[in-house]
Amino acid sequence: MPEGNSGDGESRRSAWRAIKRFFERVDGGDQSLRAQLEEAIDEHEDDGGRSDAGDLSALERDMLRNLLHFSENDADDVAIPRGAIIAVPETASWEDVVSAFAEHGHSRMPVYRETLDEIVGMVLIKDVFKHLASGKPPKDWTSLLRQPLYVPQARGALDVLNDMRASRVHLAVVIDEYSGTDGIITIEDLVEEIIGEIEDEHDDAPTELLVPLDGGMWEADARAELDDVAEAIDPRLAEVEEDVDTLGGLAFLLAEAVPPVGSMLDHPSGWKLEVIAGNEKHVTRLRLHPPAPQDESED
Repeated sequence: MPEGNSGDGESRRSAWRAIKRFFERVDGGDQSLRAQLEEAIDEHEDDGGRSDAGDLSALERDMLRNLLHFSENDADDVAIPRGAIIAVPETASWEDVVSAFAEHGHSRMPVYRETLDEIVGMVLIKDVFKHLASGKPPKDWTSLLRQPLYVPQARGALDVLNDMRASRVHLAVVIDEYSGTDGIITIEDLVEEIIGEIEDEHDDAPTELLVPLDGGMWEADARAELDDVAEAIDPRLAEVEEDVDTLGGLAFLLAEAVPPVGSMLDHPSGWKLEVIAGNEKHVTRLRLHPPAPQDESED
């Protein structure tokens, strides 16, 4: 009988070694099943990670690893931050509601009274569409409101997913310790934690949150995480004692208010944060100016 492909044989031997090591660890009982599974995935990749017929593909391994860590996240980790929430006020006209859905392409949107800290419900595009199809707008569109879930920041992401499945409500409002709105979670956000980013026809093309410019300057989206800023630009920009995660939050902290467009904010490191876009509610883009040479020499 002719010999098979030598690479196939090596792959089978590698797989067998991984399986054998896996069951040896199970018998030892010195690791959690979660750790054992993740180590088995890592060892398979160390052995070459080939995806033969019937084996896990690279995408499947990534999804499995994400699933193993999914329960480590809480609601605050997976939420759309407050500054990125698209919502409509309770006082909006029917035409404004329809326009908001047309512009943003969401299937559901929160509805608030006066501020985002008082979300009174959510409106679904399928309820709006029924009236558009009939050509008869509702006498009072707020009669279409449905109740979202309300969850604390510390509630586990897996628990939120179970809440959504049990209640068949696919939008949750994340409440902070002062009963204000910290963010929102859709079921798509939870699924993306496992399978990766889901892009559809309504999503804008992805934009870089941090863009290098000439002269050591950077243009940045206010949503950029300080951990990413520290890694790409300067770790000193992430050294804050307050609970701030983004550049927009850092700008607010430095200004002690929402800084208007054109503001130049001084950071203790010598960096200057110039607000180049935003409104009265939040900053959207900034330009980071590096410390002057004399500032660098003094550090």
